[in-house]
Amino acid sequence: MTLTHTDDQGRASMVDVSAKPAQTREAVASGRILLQGATLDLIRQNGLKKGDVLAVARVAAIQAAKQTQLLIPLCHQIPLSKVAVDFEFLAEGILITATTKTIAQTGVEMEALTAVSLAALTIYDMCKAVDKTMVITDVHLISKTKI
Repeated sequence: MTLTHTDDQGRASMVDVSAKPAQTREAVASGRILLQGATLDLIRQNGLKKGDVLAVARVAAIQAAKQTQLLIPLCHQIPLSKVAVDFEFLAEGILITATTKTIAQTGVEMEALTAVSLAALTIYDMCKAVDKTMVITDVHLISKTKI
């Protein structure tokens, strides 16, 4: 297997995508945060002292997607045309799904994964005073497409 982010001497290197055509690209990622039932009720009722958990988590996720190139050293800076973040209440927690879209020479999956991760971390931060059992799990890429 050939690694794409190393040069001939094995040093970290950003991939040169300058010869690739700009294409519409979309990625979808998801993850879950496991929470106690009482914590889920507080989130539903907007009963936490820090405020509206899902609204803050959504904004954090969007900001994170926009800053991915600053957080992950070898990611390209790409123009995002869409970042959508959705939350679904489950019996054991919250499912987070992020969709990112661009017209660029490289994919947008790291932005989707970063959005999901930061949404989960924000929920964790906002709920940590009332729930010591939270677990962030199953962060993964669902799909990536080029059109």
